[in-house]
Amino acid sequence: MRSHCRMRNKLLRAVKETLDVVALTEDLPENKLQRGQAGTIVEMLGQDVYEVEFCDLDGRAYASAAVPAPRLMVLHHAPARLVV
Repeated sequence: MRSHCRMRNKLLRAVKETLDVVALTEDLPENKLQRGQAGTIVEMLGQDVYEVEFCDLDGRAYASAAVPAPRLMVLHHAPARLVV
C-alpha cells in the first residue's frame, strides 16, 4: 500500500493546463491570498509558473498572480481514476 504522502505529492505534480481550476497550497501574503483559495489558470508564464485569476462568486476578478506550480493543486469536480 502506498503512503498518502506519496500519492498526494503525485497529485500536486499533475500537469496543469490553461483553464484548470486550482487551489493554492500555501499562503501568498504578497498578493493577500490564502491557502485554499480557488482560481483559474489563464496563462502559462514560463517553466512551471502560471498566471492564476481569482474571482468572487459573481465572477468578478479580485486578484491575479504568477504562481509556481508547486504552490497549486488542480481541483477535480468529478471522480477520477487514479493510476498508481
